[in-house]
Formats: sequence, structure tokens, C-alpha cells
Amino acid sequence: MTTISAVAKAAGVSVSTVSHVLNKTRYVSPEKVKLVMDTVEAIGYIPNALARSLKLSSTGTIGLAISAISNPYFSDIICAIEAECSKRGLIVFLCDTQDDPDRELELVQHLHQRRVDGIILAPSGDPKRSLDYLIESDLPCVLVDRLSDSRFDQVGTDNVAAIRTLVDHLVTLRHRRVGIILGQPGFATTVERMNAFRAAMTERGIKVQEDLISDSNNNTADATASTHRLLELKEPPTAILASNNLTMIGAMRAIRERGLRIPADISVLGIDDFEWADYFEPRLTLMAQPCDEIGRKAADLLIERIGNKRRPCQTVRLSPVLRLRESCGEPA
Repeated sequence: MTTISAVAKAAGVSVSTVSHVLNKTRYVSPEKVKLVMDTVEAIGYIPNALARSLKLSSTGTIGLAISAISNPYFSDIICAIEAECSKRGLIVFLCDTQDDPDRELELVQHLHQRRVDGIILAPSGDPKRSLDYLIESDLPCVLVDRLSDSRFDQVGTDNVAAIRTLVDHLVTLRHRRVGIILGQPGFATTVERMNAFRAAMTERGIKVQEDLISDSNNNTADATASTHRLLELKEPPTAILASNNLTMIGAMRAIRERGLRIPADISVLGIDDFEWADYFEPRLTLMAQPCDEIGRKAADLLIERIGNKRRPCQTVRLSPVLRLRESCGEPA
């Protein structure tokens, strides 16, 4: 393997000059920088990243442990994190936890063993072991989307504001029997959205009806079955609120299977705007989460934490935006 000494000898400069050029640790004249870089290219020298990381106590790498990578919501956040890290000269290692607590812990440990500078984590429904490991190992970490532990920096959507806005929209249209299809049990987002729904309905003088709440939907099939159950009630809901894009897909499937018209027979709205929401007929009213901003802020917080492990932790809740379309109307 070509060494830094060989580069120095071929360029006619000292080893320290080559090191300063490659690591940008000291001013070197533009002429010598060009000479060194031309020599590096000519003789095919590849810097030893491992040796450099040991010297600098930094690998320039970030671990991103997240679930449902194929989900457009998380895909947008991943892209924003990677773009922001790339601007800072950092490389992102992406891992899919599959929302499995055992796999989550294993991946967090593997990332730590590979000496990443920090981790961005979307916690599973039972993340205690992973979070305790991160605290014990003093590894910088930011939680994204699911804000479950104030011992960490966290960034996600203001779920209370999102649910309140959707409930207000339905109440303005005179809906009183509102069904809600929630996501996976145990997730911080599921708990926050359920509590926010109960509070918003109560504050507006509407009794919360337990038979209209479905709080354990792991996938679109579960959401479809839950929506059928709501629509089979003696007094079915006049509107359905889907708490994420996957529950929306399941709800829409059930509504179509029953031959109901939106919004003539039932109103539908939810959280998570997605690229093809405009292609439903009618177009769906949704709360758009600020995915790009969440990703950028998560990267910023992690880089700050790497630079200062002892600063106070921050919890950042970003405002969603209501996209009013045609899927809601007054009760039939």
C-alpha cells in the first residue's frame, strides 16, 4: 500500500506538509497544496481513515438507526439528515431497526463498536435498553420523531398542535362522532396523538366515545380491519382521523371496499402529507409534517452534542401545516 512517506518523497516535501494538506490542520501555500494533491492522485495514495480517526478521536461518521425506511415520511427525514451531514463532511451509516427492540439494541451496539461519532435514533415501542446503553456509553445521540426520553436531544412534530387543528376543522364542520385510527402501540407518537385527541374533543365539549378509538394498528391491514369495525357500529363515525400515512391507506381501503363516498358519506383526514395524496379522489385533507426541517435539526443537534456533551438537552417540536383539500364535509 502506498504510504504518506512515499507521497512526501515523490512530491519533494516533508511528511508533515503532506499530513497538513490532507488533514487541513495548518496553512500550506496553494502551490504546495496542488503539488501534494497532484502527487497523491498520480501515485494512487489512499488515506488511512482508521489511522486518522485514532489520531483525531473522530471517524467523521454518524449512525442513523430508524425504522420503516421505505415509508415516505421516514425516507424524507433520512434524505434531509444525509444532506445536512454531507455538508459538514460527515458520512451516514443507515440501519433499519424494524421497530424491534432487540434488533434496535444490537444495531446501536454495532454502531458504537464501529466508533461512529454519534447516533440519530427513531426509538422503537420499547427502547429502554437501547437508551440506557447510550447513556451508559456516553455516546452522543438525538431522538427523532418519537420523543420518548428527556435525557436526550429530541426533535419531532408538535403532535398536540396537529391533532387540535384537525379536530377543530371537523368540529367547525359540525362533526361530533369522530373515529381515530392510531398507529403502533407503545410509540411516543401514538401516545401523544391519542392523548391530544381526547383532550381536544373534551375541551370542545364533545364526549370521547371509546368505541370510536382504535389504538393498536401495526400496519395497513390492521388499519383496514379497524376501519371496518368502526363502520359496522350501530352508530358509525361521521368522520375518521388517520394518525399517520399507513393508517390512512388502511382506512381508505376499507371505505372503498364498503362503497362509501368521501365526503358525502364520511369525511376523512389525517397526519402525514405524502406525494400521492393529491391523486386520491377526492384529494385528502392532511397535516404536513416538516420532514426536511426535522432531519436538518436532528443533524444540527447531534453535531452540537458531539462538540459539547455537557450542554443541556433540548426538545424541539416543529409546527405541522394543514393542507386543506376536498375529503371533508358536513355530516350526511
